[in-house]
Amino acid sequence: MTITTRPKSNSSNLLEEALNQPPIGETANFAWNATPLGIAAIYKGISPSKPPYEQAIKEGEELSMDLSREEREFHLTQKGLALIFYS
Repeated sequence: MTITTRPKSNSSNLLEEALNQPPIGETANFAWNATPLGIAAIYKGISPSKPPYEQAIKEGEELSMDLSREEREFHLTQKGLALIFYS
């Protein structure tokens, strides 16, 4: 049996590089980074079974970010679960 791995996409590489930069802010459950893909909310705890978008939107307001109308996706990164908000 041969196991092959798919190379990382450019967007994954960009995200990982951006997450190595200091965060732009922190809230109770997230560290926040500006990335080429959008605003990333890195979950501080053990990854939940469902991405906690609503919690991130609520905590983003503490940093004066209205993420309620943004598109959203998630990525599993070396730093943990990253929720991405973008237009």
